[in-house]
Amino acid sequence: MELYKALALQTECAAVNRATDRAEARGIMQSSLGRITGQLMSALAFHGPSLKLVCLPEYFLTSYPAGESAAEWREKACVAMDGEIYDRIGALAQKTGLYIGANLYETDPHFPELYFQASTITAPSGELVLRYRRLISMYAPSPYDVMDAYLEHYSLESLFPVVDTPLGRLAAVASEEIRFPEISRILAARGAEVILHPTSEAASTQWTYKNIAKIARAQENQCYVISANSAEITGTALAAASTDARSQIVDDRGLILAETPGGESITACADVDIRALRDRRARNGMDNMLARQPAELYAKMYGTLDMHPSGSLGDGSAAPKKDFYKRRQDEVIARLSTLGVI
Repeated sequence: MELYKALALQTECAAVNRATDRAEARGIMQSSLGRITGQLMSALAFHGPSLKLVCLPEYFLTSYPAGESAAEWREKACVAMDGEIYDRIGALAQKTGLYIGANLYETDPHFPELYFQASTITAPSGELVLRYRRLISMYAPSPYDVMDAYLEHYSLESLFPVVDTPLGRLAAVASEEIRFPEISRILAARGAEVILHPTSEAASTQWTYKNIAKIARAQENQCYVISANSAEITGTALAAASTDARSQIVDDRGLILAETPGGESITACADVDIRALRDRRARNGMDNMLARQPAELYAKMYGTLDMHPSGSLGDGSAAPKKDFYKRRQDEVIARLSTLGVI
């Protein structure tokens, strides 16, 4: 497999929170897609035809819900699984010849009262080839919250999707999920070689939790991490540059190959060498972290733990109330205290 370039596009996130209705919100989203189209075309001109893979930031078309009810956010900011927004991303992938990793809030006809945060990968053909729905979220529904009902419609394997492409085996995790080792470990165990990480995080000149986690996940799973942060979030009361900078590409040894300072930028771009990664994964030695994992032992021990139960939203037939997530975390903390964890 030949070397290719990957880009973590650091771009502005224009929030839809102040939009008065769905039509206004869609106008903001379409405008953002137009701006990003120009940025990707410029990136191709700058980096050349070896640029094959792009990761966009977390919720890059909408920002995040800030006080809206589940019903309000679903109406204003969420896209259909097969709707016009995904169609336009598919058309952009066809136009540029790129694999495009995106992150959006989306609805699901099986759960009409909920929405999920999805990280997707669209191929140059325009086909959406991977959909990963965030499993751990502080303030949004996840498949884990409706686990029994979810598995009536989707397979267990679909919770941890990996897609085999000419660029290697690709996967995705969202935002702070990079801090939870188990998700990336399962993806790597299912073959993932490149993990796209759409994020919108408070960067710093100091080491942050997420920056440490990106390097840890890359080296312990012997995979690339392509992490795209928002350049800023505009259109809310939040100081715009609070989420800005440090989009980066980390290789399978935990080496940062490229990193971007603040502002919109195409400079977090670097070569991805899948052939070298596969060679290192096949070597016999202490550095072969995947080959040394006693996964069966972990599974047995995890099976004895009852910390954060699944299905806390039941079958998903009712939208969570605004205080649901805070109450749930209080309950989990109390459970951890009872178990002697804290």
